[in-house]
Amino acid sequence: MKKTVSNILTALVYLFLFAPIVVLLIFSFNDSKSLSVFSEFSFRWYRELLKDSNTLVAVRNTLILAASATAISTVMGTAAAWGIHRLRSRWYRRAINTVTDIPMTNPDIITGISLMLMFVFVGRLFGAQNSLNFWTMLIAHITFCLPYVILQVLPKLRQIDRSLPEAAMDLGCTPIRAFLKVELPEMLPGIVTGAIMAFTLSLDDFVISYFTSGTGFETLPIRIYSMTKKTVTPKMYALATIIFFVTLALLLISNFIGDEEDETVRKRKKIKTPIS
Repeated sequence: MKKTVSNILTALVYLFLFAPIVVLLIFSFNDSKSLSVFSEFSFRWYRELLKDSNTLVAVRNTLILAASATAISTVMGTAAAWGIHRLRSRWYRRAINTVTDIPMTNPDIITGISLMLMFVFVGRLFGAQNSLNFWTMLIAHITFCLPYVILQVLPKLRQIDRSLPEAAMDLGCTPIRAFLKVELPEMLPGIVTGAIMAFTLSLDDFVISYFTSGTGFETLPIRIYSMTKKTVTPKMYALATIIFFVTLALLLISNFIGDEEDETVRKRKKIKTPIS
């Protein structure tokens, strides 16, 4: 009886979470504009989406911004995680971890407004006519992506046996070569997961992008927001469907990497466990 009730409640929760997405997916293939009647299956709105040059430009801008923010935040976050891991003072390490958590716990609207004010202040300080542009958005995206990369890489660093890099250097490796040959491969799953999270977060960010964007650079979330002020056409359903499947693919890749890492850890534990 308890198991049946548990299954029903679980099904209701998942229905509540995914019913809107299912409706959106279905009506993105509807031939008509109706939101209540499904006339016939068609790719009409996907073809209309491909003809919308402004939306395609926004997609391109979003991908460029997300890729740039991901690359920079991954490099900086990996370096920061390695530096935090090497700190000897436990108090200092805790203080740095607390500061790292602030961008994640801080509301997006506060982060967006504060970054906007800082960019405008610095721009006017140097006499810039337009303080907000692509570069301000890039800095903003790096700011909120960095903590997620750090928090993904740090656990992998803690799993590394500290004696391994020392053993590599004892065998003739330089510190840089020991890092590249011993530590970096162990950190790689965390780096990839952090990069995927950073790309996903940058891809769909709206609030911070809205406050830090200029007039000449429009991302896809901002484009969608501007279109919602008018009549929302089923083109947006098609676009949302594509974004959903891209995000789902990134999530599956991240989970696959995590499963592979867990399997590797289990195998190592079996090897280390003495045979009784």
